[in-house]
Amino acid sequence: MADSLPSINFGFEDLRDRMARFTDRFDNFIAKGRRRVLEERNQFWINVAELQEEQRAKKRDIETLGQKSSSHAQTVSKEAAEKEEMNTAIASITQQRDARAQHRDRIRSEIVATQKQISQRVAAQQLHAKALDTQARFNGPELDFWETYLCMRIEGAGAADRLKFVFTHVDERDWDREAWFELDTAGRDYRVVLVKPKIESEVLERCVERLNENRELGLFLKCMREAFVGGIK
Repeated sequence: MADSLPSINFGFEDLRDRMARFTDRFDNFIAKGRRRVLEERNQFWINVAELQEEQRAKKRDIETLGQKSSSHAQTVSKEAAEKEEMNTAIASITQQRDARAQHRDRIRSEIVATQKQISQRVAAQQLHAKALDTQARFNGPELDFWETYLCMRIEGAGAADRLKFVFTHVDERDWDREAWFELDTAGRDYRVVLVKPKIESEVLERCVERLNENRELGLFLKCMREAFVGGIK
């Protein structure tokens, strides 16, 4: 079969130029993503600083309340000689103490809740940054390999969350014939919104279902190419 194939000019210089342009676009995309992560991280630490300042302010309030309680206790001691005035003072101070104790407990609960939120946000930010960094290191070499191996190129589809994948060498009678599809990545589950030429719906659904299950883009592209070749035959 390989001996009978026609001699083909793959246009490696043009391919290399297109691959370089794609790499530049992809690098720009990664750079923007990293800047966005950095901005989000800076904003997060600003929020953390504000929360910490609020926590310190609440601690100062607690210390102030403690000092006031001590001052009232001294006042009660000085008025111990006057029974009626002492009883009145004790009742007043008891009410104030209870109110302050409730306020103190509420502040402590807010501090605990704030610390928990800070820990959750830090963990989520670290996980997000790690995922972006891992994906950035993995995507470039993998895409270059699949573009070469599958005779494929990637184009924009006119929307921020949509990519167009164009295959060649899918028709033995016309190696220049193109087959393409557009992939919508806006939602949690990816969708193929346009495809030409048409392929069997069951085959398409199976390819997309596997992609959403394992997130293996390379295997998905291979599945789509095989679907195009099988449909054209």
